[in-house]
Order: sequence, then structure tokens, then C-alpha cells
Amino acid sequence: QDGPQRKKRKSEVAEEDKQLDILAIGTAVGSILLYSTVKGELQSKLDGGHDSRVNCVRWHQDNGCLYSCSEDKHIVEWNTQTCKVKCKWKGDNSSVTCLCISPDGKMLLSAGRTIKLWDLETKEVYRHFTGHATSVSSLMFTTVKPMNESIPFDGITGLYFLSGAVHDRLLSVWYVRSDRKEKNAVMSFAVTDEPIFVDLTVSEVKEEPVKLAVVCRDGQLHLFEHILNGYCKKPLTSNCTIQIATPGNDGDSTPRPVPILAAAFCTDKQSLLLVYGNTSQPIIEKVSLNTSESHICLVRDIQKVLSLKTEAALTKVKTPVVNSDTKVLVPGIPGHSTAVKTPASGKEKKKNKRKPGETEESIEERLGALDIDVSKVKTPGGLPQTDSFAVLLVQGLESNDAEILNKVLNTRKENIVKNTVARMPIYAVIPLLHELTKRLQGNPYSASLMVRWLKSVFTLHASYLSTLPDLIPQLGMLYQLMESRVKTLQKLSRLHGRLFILVSQVAASETVQDVPEVNQTAKLVYEDESSEEEGSDDEMIADKDSDENWDEDDEQEEQSDEQDMTVEKEINGDSDLEPENESEEE
Repeated sequence: QDGPQRKKRKSEVAEEDKQLDILAIGTAVGSILLYSTVKGELQSKLDGGHDSRVNCVRWHQDNGCLYSCSEDKHIVEWNTQTCKVKCKWKGDNSSVTCLCISPDGKMLLSAGRTIKLWDLETKEVYRHFTGHATSVSSLMFTTVKPMNESIPFDGITGLYFLSGAVHDRLLSVWYVRSDRKEKNAVMSFAVTDEPIFVDLTVSEVKEEPVKLAVVCRDGQLHLFEHILNGYCKKPLTSNCTIQIATPGNDGDSTPRPVPILAAAFCTDKQSLLLVYGNTSQPIIEKVSLNTSESHICLVRDIQKVLSLKTEAALTKVKTPVVNSDTKVLVPGIPGHSTAVKTPASGKEKKKNKRKPGETEESIEERLGALDIDVSKVKTPGGLPQTDSFAVLLVQGLESNDAEILNKVLNTRKENIVKNTVARMPIYAVIPLLHELTKRLQGNPYSASLMVRWLKSVFTLHASYLSTLPDLIPQLGMLYQLMESRVKTLQKLSRLHGRLFILVSQVAASETVQDVPEVNQTAKLVYEDESSEEEGSDDEMIADKDSDENWDEDDEQEEQSDEQDMTVEKEINGDSDLEPENESEEE
């Protein structure tokens, strides 16, 4: 998604062969590359039209002109022969995300937040359509003729077109009226998740229903079949839902879903081309539809298909007989950057012992082709991995299940919290913030855990949150909660400073009392000068009874040296407390 978006033009059979093979690629820097699919090389480059990322490119079906829109709010009409800008005009107040040309080629639909219908001759707005809260991601006409055939057709009035938006689970259908009164959608189709790929069969006759195939972000395909005949209040649900899953054998009893990446109707309007699997190695399959069933689950073993492809690629590689000094570069397996690695670990050797007849490549190589981590394939009895944490979190938020939310949100590991927040879908960010705000008002223990989640959400999804226009009302409770707690922070920091000084002083005094005995003996040497200068009563008494004191000291020395030290300590303690011994300390 971060790379350049590729949009193939829908070419008519009657066009020239020179134009049929050109693929227009819009880049993130604003230039457009014209690539020849027959020659396999870049034909030309269109510069000078856009200053920012190109969001969509569309070919005109008649004159071979190219139309492009960009983040810089402008729409550009290109002359692909001269590679120069033919016309440039401002398309919206915000970025223009999608374009679509009318069936007669005289009108152009553009969409940012609002949808506008432009007259390509005058470059003026013909109609406005409002109704999407987020930027529009897909636009296409569903009819080529008006349903009411009695009214003369001017090329655009009476036609229906379809639009889908980012994070929107409704696809809206709009009707181009002759007057300007009605600007809202006439009907809508409901899907389970954000649509990422839409294809339809155009209705050419009044009684012919429009068939719609919508691939959602959750990997499901929804099929709709409806006759467009005016206003419909309730959203229409799908006639059929298609999913793909693995069979769930070969040691893993749980079937795993396989995401559908895209779908397109074939020319007979009855069969579908399905693209599923991994984006680096997609599998394309033609499926005939039976819409009588409301839900179809196709069982496909992706690993076998990929291993067959790998084996076929290996057999085609031929190593030529060359000199020992010559270095030959051989192409690797599709999907791998290096040659096949021989199994070296003991686990792989055990697997080979279990299946002696197997001559295919190791399981790790096949899982690597599917971008699946081997350590996460099966974790019986252990803690759920980050992938399942993100899925559990979204399920808990959607169903408001306290048990699931407690299991996920009470984790203490920082890396699990960060990975879960990074892998969760964008639309679940705001519900997660509401849930965290609710839990922050609880006991302090849970609040300390919720702060970790808040920190990760604000760090990883700050860019998305900054784009929301109603962010302050949605997070008002969280703002008030943070302000009320921050108000006491200054008083707490002052109290912390005072307590720190007190504790450090108490600790310092304890260290002074715990000084070793050797240092204390050096401090407690009494001299006659100090007694004469001070003139304290206690020391005068000590001088008069000096003979008796010396006799007592001699007896004490004979008894034990330890008692002598304790006496000196007591004398030192008394003299330290007296304020008259300053000269002695000096």
C-alpha cells in the first residue's frame, strides 16, 4: 500500500495497438510512469503536474488522454503523446483520492471527502454529492443507459454510480438527477469490513440486475445482485458470501482462513476470477457461481499448490557444463531471494524420518513463501501470540466482552502490548481508547496497566488520531481524567523533594554512627590544653580525681580492651552533645 498505486486502464478493442499495452503507474513523488507491457520497459515519464503523491490514474476510453489526481488537491489532464500537462485544475479543498470517467467520456467523477461531477469541456462542477465521512477509495458507474427510457438521454442524467470509502462498511449508490435537489445516496450495500476491491457487471438493459463483487479487508468476498430502480431506505445485504480456508489436515486439525485479495467477473457475468493467498505469490482461480447458497466456503490447500509450483520451477532450471573458473548466476525459485537451503536442523530431520517418501522441500521453506512464522504455526497449551492478541482485542471491543478484554489488557509485557497495538486495525483505535478511559477510572492497579496501552496507542497511532476532526469531543473524558491527575503532580513532587531530603539526612546520620572503631579512636584523644581552655565542671572533677581515674583505667585495661573502647565512646557522645567543645573539634 505504501508503494505506487497501479491502475490499468479499461481499453476498448477498437483502439490502436500502440495504446493497448501501456500501463500508467502513479508514484509517491508525484510523477507518472508509462510502462510498455509488450516491450517490458519504461516508455516515458510524466512530470510537472503534481507536487505530492498520486492517488489515482484513469485513461480516457476515446481520445487516449490520461487523468490523474493527487494529495495536492489538483486534477491533471495529460497529453500522453507530448508527455505534457493539457489542463490542471483544483478538484477539492482536501486531497483528491479517486477518479472515474462517465460511459460517454464527457463527464468526470472525482472524490475526496465529497464527490463532484465535472464537465470535461468547461472544467466546471455539474453536480455535488455528499454523504461519506472519510475519503472515498472507489468510484465506478453501474449503468450506461437511464432506466426510464421515455426521457431523452443527454449522456449523464439518469445514470447510477457506486462509491466506497475508507473505514466505511457501506457502499453507496448515487443517482444523477436532472435537477439539483437530491444530493444523498439512493441506496447502499452493507458489508462486514472496509472494502478493498470492488468489481461489477454494468447494467445495460432496464430489467438486467447489477452484479457486485466486494472484497473486504477481513478476506471475505460478498456478492450482490440488485435491479437499480430508485430509492431504497435500508442497506442491502449480500446474496452470497464466499470464504476460502485450508483443509485442516497434515497434523494441524484447525482449518485456517485464506484471505481473498481481489475478485473480478468474467465476460460471461456468471463466473468469477478469485485472487487469494499471499500478495507476493497470489493464486488465481476461475470459479463458477451458485448464488442459491447464502454462504460458500471453498477448501483450498495453499501449501500443496505452492509446493507444486516450486517443484516445477526447480525442474526447469538447467545447470550448463562450464569451466571451474567461470561463475554462473542461476535464477532462484519464485518468491525466494536465494537458492534452496538443505535442511540442517534436527527437527527437520525428524520430519523427514516420519515421511520417508517425501521428496519435496522443507516445511519451513513453504511457510516462508507464505510469510508465516514457523514458531507461530501451532502453540498448543501456551500463551496466545501477538496476532491472536490483536484478533482477541478487536473481538472483545466489538462484542464488549469483559472476559476477553481482561485477558488481553492485563498483560504486563511491553513488547506484547506494542505489537498488539501495531497490528490492530485502525478502526478499533477509538473504541480501545474509550475502553482504556473507562478502566483508568477504576482502581490504581488497573490504571497503571492501562497507561502502558495508552502510551503505545498514542505513540503508534498518533498520525491517524491527528486526522480525526472530532478527536477532542471523543477524548474529552480522557483529557479531564489526565488533567485532574496532573493537578496533584506539583504538590506530590514538592512532598517527594522534602521527604527525599529528610530520608537522605537520616541515612547520613546513620552512616556517621556506623563508622569503624579505628577512625573513632583517632577522634577521641583528650589533651590537657582543652580542659584548661574550656574550664568545664566535668573536666575539673576529672582532673582532681585523676589518680583514682588512672587506677580505675589500669584495672579496666587489665580486664578487657573492649570495655575501654565503650567508655571512650560514651565520653565522646557526651562531649559531642556539649556546645563547649568547638575548639577541640577545630
